[in-house]
Amino acid sequence: MTGATLESSSKATAVQMMDESTWVARCRRGDEVALSWLVARHRNRLVRTAANILRDGVEAEDVAQESFIKAFRELNRLRDDRAFSGYVYRICVRLCMDRLRSRKNETTEFDAATPSESIKVENRIVVENLLDEMPAELRMTLVLREMEQLSYEEVAEVMHVPIGTVRSRLHAARERFRNLWVEAVGK
Repeated sequence: MTGATLESSSKATAVQMMDESTWVARCRRGDEVALSWLVARHRNRLVRTAANILRDGVEAEDVAQESFIKAFRELNRLRDDRAFSGYVYRICVRLCMDRLRSRKNETTEFDAATPSESIKVENRIVVENLLDEMPAELRMTLVLREMEQLSYEEVAEVMHVPIGTVRSRLHAARERFRNLWVEAVGK
């Protein structure tokens, strides 16, 4: 290896070894590389979460971007730099909740699945339709727990409710989804 290649390789290794709190601290000092690293690290999860909650990929991209803007503007409120991941995630979920509250009763029509489409695609369309029929709080609880695989504690923290409320909402959401599924599919 040449000296430049070795130096480049060791810089890359050092970058990978830095923990998130180091990146957040650097970001607080105005380091744009740190800002880019934090965005790259968390972007996909935020977009996926927002898309699952909002049922709209384009709107999910907007919410993820808005989440980062808000998180970086208010970075001084973050007490523990190691908690950035949860911080930006909670902002994202709150923004999704705000958007759901502000939406008018819009109905989304899905094209009927053709016989040539796979059962997986058909089931996904049915699931999306059924999630759209659920109240926002139940849908969000179900999405965070079942699709995003958050623990009960994490769902409670993100939604700012007690764990008991998460458990009861999750029970109600599963029951409601099950009933909707039986009505839609008959199984």
